[in-house]
Amino acid sequence: MNVSYKWLSEYIELNGYTGDQLAELMTSGGIEIDVVESRNKGVTGVVVGHVLTREKHPDADKLSVCTLDVGGPEVLQIVCGAKNVAAGQLVPVATIGAVLLGDFAIKRAKLRGVESQGMICSAKELGLNEKLLPKEQQEGILVLPEGTPIGASILDVLGIDDEVLELDLTPNRSDCLSMLGVAYEIGALTGRSVKLPDNHVNDSVEQASAHVSVRIEAKEQCSHYSARYIKGVQIGPSPQWMQNRLMAAGIRPISNVVDITNFVMLEYGQPLHAFDADKVEGGRIVVRMANEGEVLTTLDGQDRKLEPHMLVITNGQEPLALAGVMGGANSEVTASTVNILLESARFDGGTIRKTSRQVGLRSESSVRFEKGVDPARVVPALDRAASLMAKYASGHVLEGIVEELTEQPKEAVISVSIDKINRYLGTELAKLEIETIFGRLQFPFELSTDGVFTVSVPSRRGDITRDVDLIEEVARLFGYDNIPTTAIEGAATPGALTKPQAIRRELRKRLTDAGLHEVISYSFTHPDRTKLFPALAGADLFPVRLALPMSEDRSVLRTSLLPQLLETAAYNRNRKNDDVAIFEIGSVFHTDEEALTRLPHEKHRLAVLLTGNKNVTEWNRKAEAYDFYDLKGILETLAEVLGVSGSISYEAAHPEHMHPGRTAAVVFQSERGAQTIGYLGQLHPTTQIDHDLADTYVLEIELAPLYAAADFDIVYKALPRYPAMERDIAVVLSRDVAAGKLIDAVQETAGALLESVRIFDIFTGEKLGADKKSVALSLVYRHAERTLTDEEVTERHAEVVTKLEQSFAAELRK
Repeated sequence: MNVSYKWLSEYIELNGYTGDQLAELMTSGGIEIDVVESRNKGVTGVVVGHVLTREKHPDADKLSVCTLDVGGPEVLQIVCGAKNVAAGQLVPVATIGAVLLGDFAIKRAKLRGVESQGMICSAKELGLNEKLLPKEQQEGILVLPEGTPIGASILDVLGIDDEVLELDLTPNRSDCLSMLGVAYEIGALTGRSVKLPDNHVNDSVEQASAHVSVRIEAKEQCSHYSARYIKGVQIGPSPQWMQNRLMAAGIRPISNVVDITNFVMLEYGQPLHAFDADKVEGGRIVVRMANEGEVLTTLDGQDRKLEPHMLVITNGQEPLALAGVMGGANSEVTASTVNILLESARFDGGTIRKTSRQVGLRSESSVRFEKGVDPARVVPALDRAASLMAKYASGHVLEGIVEELTEQPKEAVISVSIDKINRYLGTELAKLEIETIFGRLQFPFELSTDGVFTVSVPSRRGDITRDVDLIEEVARLFGYDNIPTTAIEGAATPGALTKPQAIRRELRKRLTDAGLHEVISYSFTHPDRTKLFPALAGADLFPVRLALPMSEDRSVLRTSLLPQLLETAAYNRNRKNDDVAIFEIGSVFHTDEEALTRLPHEKHRLAVLLTGNKNVTEWNRKAEAYDFYDLKGILETLAEVLGVSGSISYEAAHPEHMHPGRTAAVVFQSERGAQTIGYLGQLHPTTQIDHDLADTYVLEIELAPLYAAADFDIVYKALPRYPAMERDIAVVLSRDVAAGKLIDAVQETAGALLESVRIFDIFTGEKLGADKKSVALSLVYRHAERTLTDEEVTERHAEVVTKLEQSFAAELRK
């Protein structure tokens, strides 16, 4: 909202306050002023001149020699290059010594041998915004209206000697979307009274009801519709002072009738609309919801396809206007308009906002309806506009207002006690101080003997609905700076990460230290992406669809992290970055309902992707590609860090979109038993081809079981005092036997004497047989309190060999 200082001073006395001081006062009272801009860009010495004669320059085809009366003792001779200059015009004249926009000083000069004693100015040279001028004044010199006093300062004539305050309003302060609303606000801050404009209408004897009828069918969307009928208007330019006011507010003048509706809208905050009454068939006004398939051509020439949720003004048959948004071209006021049907109404803000957004029209009118108009100003604004049309458009206002009211506005009456005000604000305000504040706000009130104020809130302040709102008004008018400070009391607790937060932070640190890059991807994805990796997404679960998605590509919540990692890897490979090691820690979402009726399940997961080479070729080594064991090593390292390595095991698996022979399920053993918490392995070759990837290894696991079982406590052991004895063994057995089962069997049999066991070689070949393999294990035996004898170790080692032979049909390899 742009507020002209001079215009505002017509409603409230502003003596003693400059524009900057007024801005500081309002900002401290809760209405932020973004900027105070002077309309005068440095122009001085420009007056109104009367063009007496215009002659062609004797030595230049495009120049004219004009004589002008500027109200002084002598007639000035000025050479002018504008095409539209003519004798009899009233124009702005920069006399000798004047200064124009850009610090351009006017001096006596000769142009092609002819003396020029000044300059006839265009609007641009005066610092006016050409876009806000009527179209006929945007080119050439600025021609002023008839009757403009000769010799008058152009700063006064055009209202340039003014300041404009730009208000940055919060949504609740719609009352300040009007000059009167701002005047009431300043009156509350300064204690000065507000002067209301004259809206007296001199009605003619003829009844408006003979020409107009009003019916509201959409009663929930329109609670009040009023209309006046003005006959015999003469369409022309509005008075200069009104044009000045509109341009200061950022609105381009059009014609007297249209300008008056815009002027009153800015003055009262009540949008109005003028119909050409002769184009409204039978004078019938019917307010209803649009019919499916109806089309309205709006004033901007666009055909708008209407929908049933849109409110329209009709003549009983076809739409005439999109209510509260824009009028229709079929009832537009033009130069030939004679009779005016003037509308003032109260429309539902939600309906107007939805329509405005859908058709892409956000107007000054729609903004005010969206935020809420004052129901008490519907009729006063209508009367004000009608009186101005009678005065400046020569109209005859017919007797009476034709209206329908479907809902009587209710006055808000709120009670609040002095004790509660002081308790909330931490003040000790006396009864008289609070009475003074409510008086400055012009809020009628009654005070009971027990110190309770019963306040009647004017309808212009629709933002005040509760007692705390009244307390806020007291606070801001008392002055936020005057409210005493109070030390904060209470026990202070140090901040700390929750266990899951600490675990996620530790995982990120370890993974980045290992050379992986973290990815943060969208939680929204395409429905087709949720079909990848169904074992991770949950075959019996449903993806969560968004109600208002940005696009189809981001229309559901992700059910797995891996699809986004695949997209990231493909994006990098397409840009010649073939070696990718990335991870993401994020949430996935599931629901067991096809039609969502409750919140979905959110689960934290870790996903890792490796593709390409883990190092590059150098003079002393060759490049090495990532493989399954690099990925498994990452998971085992993380498990070791979290203290859960003993709870994790692996089982062969072949989930969809994963390589059937190079994939393992990650099994976690907890108090609840064994559960599969994810998978790791190579992508299926077809999936790799679909994403234009080389051999790619992926991992995705649930983090919730790790949150519960993780233990960051470090257990220290004393260094061994006694020597160890090492035995190696190589056995031939079936290829189907998992190495992990061999280790489990060895540990179970060797018992406490076994310090460690590891596989150091696996061999396959024709000599062993097509379905056989040789596994070599290294066993380390040690006793914590004494030196083992060779006989003890030999005996225990023999038991291990026997166990392997019996359990796996293993043969000791010689």
